[in-house]
Amino acid sequence: MLQLFLSTLAAFFGVQTEQNRVRDFQSRSPLPFIVMGILLAIALVASLIFIVKLVLA
Repeated sequence: MLQLFLSTLAAFFGVQTEQNRVRDFQSRSPLPFIVMGILLAIALVASLIFIVKLVLA
């Protein structure tokens, strides 16, 4: 689970290594990466909203 998170996080920010990318694409299903990507996107948007509300309040 941690490896999935770190791999998705690295790909999310565009710093994924070639070795990790090849390893990830050898997995059977892309579904865990898709779900983790969606969760990371939601977390990013929520944290940005929180920071903006914190600054403006």
